[in-house]
Amino acid sequence: MSGVDDGVILLARLFLAALFLIFGVRKLRDWPGTVAQMVGDGVPTPRLASLIAVGMEVPVAFLVAAGAYTRPLALLMALYTLGTSLVEHRFWTVKGEAWLDKMEAFYKNLSIMGGFLLLFVTGAGAWSIDALCGLPGR
Repeated sequence: MSGVDDGVILLARLFLAALFLIFGVRKLRDWPGTVAQMVGDGVPTPRLASLIAVGMEVPVAFLVAAGAYTRPLALLMALYTLGTSLVEHRFWTVKGEAWLDKMEAFYKNLSIMGGFLLLFVTGAGAWSIDALCGLPGR
């Protein structure tokens, strides 16, 4: 890989993780609001779902950004994003104005999943904890 490729992979890791870090910290800081949102959205076991969301969106996204255990965590984040899409963005069940917002969020999540799957294939690149530790993933 060239330095340009490694730089692009670093940017991809940072861009993919940014959304999850920002909103994961928000969920953590407003725990009651997060649980209330899950209840309002009809999510089964809203406290457990909130705990899973914060656990995935803060430490796991941080590790992806840092390039640690990148391949397995990128795959895990792709599966998590699929799960959130199927639970929170079911546009096919919504009518009216909310339909477009849910559909847009669903398809944005498909794009995010694509990014994580590409990261799973490429690995973390040279500018990563994986590379520093000699872990596979380049």
